[in-house]
Amino acid sequence: MPYDPSSSEARWQKAWADAGSFTAIRDERPKYYVLEMFPYPSGRIHMGHVRNYTMGDVVARFKRAQGFSVLHPMGWDAFGMPAENAAMEQGGHPRDWTYGNIATMREQLKPLGLSIDWSREFATCDDDYVAQQQALFLDFLDAGLITRKSAMVNWDPVDMTVLANEQVIDGKGWRSGAPVERKELTQWFFRISDYSEELLDALDGLKGWPDKVRLMQQNWIGKSRGLQFGFATEDAPEGLIPSRSTRPGPTR
Repeated sequence: MPYDPSSSEARWQKAWADAGSFTAIRDERPKYYVLEMFPYPSGRIHMGHVRNYTMGDVVARFKRAQGFSVLHPMGWDAFGMPAENAAMEQGGHPRDWTYGNIATMREQLKPLGLSIDWSREFATCDDDYVAQQQALFLDFLDAGLITRKSAMVNWDPVDMTVLANEQVIDGKGWRSGAPVERKELTQWFFRISDYSEELLDALDGLKGWPDKVRLMQQNWIGKSRGLQFGFATEDAPEGLIPSRSTRPGPTR
């Protein structure tokens, strides 16, 4: 008989849902966690999403077939510029528009039959998620891992936001295409440099990761290596002026 996806897929997806086939269960089996990148709820599902979640689905199903208890949730990256810009363009309250679009994107994804545990779904603009993020921020602040100071940043005048260096392409914002400005702003800084050595050492344990991805992470961590030395002076020939440089080279 010819394959009719509209009937066959719907029938099996209903059977999976009724049986709770993809619901994460706490039992004696070894656990495995599958999480793809969260989609921005600023547009509609496209083939890039299909590709991304199909690859994750293959891994989740494979591990489940191997006897693992798999947790395969879904989340929505809804608390950022793409969602905010889309809400402003469409009109209405950002919360109403964002959650409405999440519902549309969810209904677009479900017919794909992905092995997602939809009972483990959240959006990063959910009140309880934001509360946890704020509590974590305060913990970091109390631990002295967050400071506030002024610094020069890449400013996108169209998106009205700060851009990372990786988001500036040929001097323009990666989304808006507007020429990026250099601007001094007061902002919060996380002292992740305190953990740079630990993070760099952990990269060696990422077996099977492409070398270019590990190199990107290494560059992002940005450990600074330099040389510490001293200068002697005529007034105090036995004493040295301590110095350090990340670009040591011959002096003139």
